[in-house]
Amino acid sequence: MQQTTIVGLFVGLILGLALVLEGFVAMLGVAFCGTLGFLAMQVVEGEIDLTDYLGGRNKK
Repeated sequence: MQQTTIVGLFVGLILGLALVLEGFVAMLGVAFCGTLGFLAMQVVEGEIDLTDYLGGRNKK
């Protein structure tokens, strides 16, 4: 993992923690936000390519 992926993961976890601070459901919310942050940074780094799903670069 690269530095920006780790930063994205922690940003997601911190935002999730700020959003929900109670019980088991809160733990699931934080895990979900952490996953979103991790995936977002994977896309930014180019490790996950979404062009096929977003209609970019037409294949001929």
